[in-house]
Amino acid sequence: MIYDNTNIFAKILRGEIPCHKVYEDDKTLAFMDVMPQAMGHVLVIPKCEAVELTDLPCEYACAVFKTAQKVVTAQRQALGVNGVVQMQLNHKDAGQSVFHYHMHLIPTHVHELGKHEGGLANPSELAQLASKIGAVIEK
Repeated sequence: MIYDNTNIFAKILRGEIPCHKVYEDDKTLAFMDVMPQAMGHVLVIPKCEAVELTDLPCEYACAVFKTAQKVVTAQRQALGVNGVVQMQLNHKDAGQSVFHYHMHLIPTHVHELGKHEGGLANPSELAQLASKIGAVIEK
C-alpha cells in the first residue's frame, strides 16, 4: 500500500490537527486516542512514512518500542493499573483504520476492550490523562 500523507496521523505530525500529547522525541509521538477502548488509551506513532509494520524502518521500530516502554511504565504509575494491552493492526483486513503505522497501548484486560472506534472521548478528560501520564515520563 502506498503511504497517503493526508492521513490523520500525518496531519497530527505536521501540526495541522491537534492532539493530546503524552510524549515526543525526534522519532516518535505518543498521544491519547480520541476513540479510546479504555481510559488511558495511548497511541505511539513513528515520525516517518510507514503504513504498517512491513514498511517501518528498523531504527523507527526500535524508537517506537522504546517510547512504548516509557508510556506503559507511566500508564501503570499514573493510572494505578498493571495490565496494558499492546496492539498493532496491519492492513484494513486486520482492522487498521488509519494507514500510518501505530501502536495501541490500552490499560485494560483483553476481555474488557471496548469496540475499536466505538466513540469519541471527552477532550478535557483526554487532556487531563495526557498531562498525568506525560508528567510521569518527564520525571
